[in-house]
Amino acid sequence: MSVPQSGDRAHAPTLVFAHANGFPACSYRQLFAAWRAAGWRVVAPPMLGHDPAYPVASNWARLRDQLADFSAREAPGGAWLVGHSLGGLLSLMVASKHPERVRGVVLLDSPVITGWRAHSVQVLKASRLMPRVSPGKVSQTRRMAWPSREAAHAHFAAKRKFARWAPDVLADYLRDGLVEAADGSVTLAFTREVETRIYNTLPHHLGTMLRRHPLRCPLGFVAGTRSREVRQGGLDTAHRLAGERFAWIEGSHLYPMERPAETAATVLTLLGTMVAV
Repeated sequence: MSVPQSGDRAHAPTLVFAHANGFPACSYRQLFAAWRAAGWRVVAPPMLGHDPAYPVASNWARLRDQLADFSAREAPGGAWLVGHSLGGLLSLMVASKHPERVRGVVLLDSPVITGWRAHSVQVLKASRLMPRVSPGKVSQTRRMAWPSREAAHAHFAAKRKFARWAPDVLADYLRDGLVEAADGSVTLAFTREVETRIYNTLPHHLGTMLRRHPLRCPLGFVAGTRSREVRQGGLDTAHRLAGERFAWIEGSHLYPMERPAETAATVLTLLGTMVAV
């Protein structure tokens, strides 16, 4: 789906992309290239959660504000929001709070937790048991440093989860998702402390938010056929919000990295149905 333009890139509609927890925006360059080739202006906050002006806290209110402020600066006239996992939930929150700024939203495997599942999350957070059951129990001990870029690449390439990624996506992630020191050693730019804090402060208020401030823009949802995360979060609310704009892609929760071309094309198709409204 190509977007009609007025002759130059300055008039292209703006797509604001928000990344998943632990995976900076550089990890999605293959998707960005496809969307730009179709006529979209694509921008993305490089790394959510690391700006002290937008600290990570329960229900992610300031992370929402970080994305909202970025979008307002980049597209004062309004933007189309696309987000993966964390980024999709933040996009949903921005659309609910600032409907005048958002023309449409596409969520990529974002667990929209509502109902009894949300109540369970609230209880776990209140009882301080969330770190024992959230993905944060894994991320808090994640390896962060390697003696060289080559060592880091060997580490990730050997892991089953990353072995499923398209080679160019893994290369993008390792090229700009690592910080290199003077001695050649590298560390992950996205710290495990921030990643863990984001997991442990998962929103439990989305159902209440949507009842009080229903979406005024169209929404699309793309789920991974083998995603445990989206099934654990429940798909009822996602189906209700998306309606006919609900699609599946073969893959895990990280299908945007596994199938970047198919993901980009599916998002373009969904956006095309919204632009035409």
